[in-house]
Amino acid sequence: MNRLTAFGRDLSLSAVVAGFVAMLVGVTSSIVVVFQAAQALGADAAQVTSWIWATCIGTGLTSLGLSVWYRRPVLTAWSTPGAAMLVSAAAGVTLPEAIGGFVVSALLIALSGATGLFARVMDRIPQPLAAGLLGGVLARFALDAFAAMHGDPLLVGTMFLAYLLGRRLWPRYAVPGVLLTGLVVAAGTGRMHLETVDWRLGAPVWMAPEFTWRGLFSVALPLFVVTMASQNLPGVAAQKAAGYDTPVSPTIATTGVATLLLAPFGGYALNLAAITASICMSREAHEDPARRWPSSVMAGLFYLAVGLAAGAVAGLLGAFPKAMVLAVAGFALLGTIGGGLAAAMSDLTWREPALVTFLVTLSGLSMAGIGSAFWGVVAGTLCVAVMRLRAG
Repeated sequence: MNRLTAFGRDLSLSAVVAGFVAMLVGVTSSIVVVFQAAQALGADAAQVTSWIWATCIGTGLTSLGLSVWYRRPVLTAWSTPGAAMLVSAAAGVTLPEAIGGFVVSALLIALSGATGLFARVMDRIPQPLAAGLLGGVLARFALDAFAAMHGDPLLVGTMFLAYLLGRRLWPRYAVPGVLLTGLVVAAGTGRMHLETVDWRLGAPVWMAPEFTWRGLFSVALPLFVVTMASQNLPGVAAQKAAGYDTPVSPTIATTGVATLLLAPFGGYALNLAAITASICMSREAHEDPARRWPSSVMAGLFYLAVGLAAGAVAGLLGAFPKAMVLAVAGFALLGTIGGGLAAAMSDLTWREPALVTFLVTLSGLSMAGIGSAFWGVVAGTLCVAVMRLRAG
């Protein structure tokens, strides 16, 4: 059976909606940081639009291609911590120097995948720790969803009620019901302003790289470390925790090569997704895990559409209430969070290290420019080492 036929057979309404929700969460939760990073490096309006074009087109093409090739829900994303690092840590770096740093970082990511080094590191992480890591990464979104109820009780409260009724009456379509409810309530209260969106198409702008020592140490190396530790690490953990044996090395190498090709247009860092990928890997995408991969294909197509309309992204960001996006993401991930915690705590031997991994990851701890996902694994591994030493 060819891949097109398999896609048509496995495609479902729930997969389409899960793909849209994953794209919506990815764009609305972090695209503003990409804007800020581009502006911080001195990009003009056309170059900022090119950054959005490159990141969305790269995410769309890699998500679509990897998902179709492996027939698994493989979703990619741009490095949000990497963009935040560019805003705060790249002061004094020119835009050409930053582009050169993107190229070097992309080469390092591609080599990490091609040599299998990253896969060997991941194979040494026990499954309960990976599950605890995933739970810690995702739980923040659920906390944000319920916290948003304080500021917008009508919108978020109605969406939560829709989720509960959906889980009881039509489990597969609970999340689509939450999204539809949010749109109806937001529109009914006059909080959707699509008429203000300027539907301009995005266009790539070539930005020539310049290779300097400042670009290497201020951009390339920090961006590589942050992307691998804070993005690819939980991305692979999400795949493992969901039960998918997607090859790690080729997927990491693919994101590196794609970044290398798009870096001169502002595609600073692509990586495996964790949070949005979990939406595509959850039962809300489909009850049958083998039929969830079309959700990430659809997410890729939606990302491509956003990239083509990059000029209108800013307007769309303002059209959807922030509380609605937080609620959709948080409620969509409740099942995956519960599954991750169950897997993390099921084995008494690994329970405490997994709990430490979960809590450190959830804490948002950041040291040396590296996010809590990396430090969660470090803390959990340290617990394992000390417990084994004590047992010996």
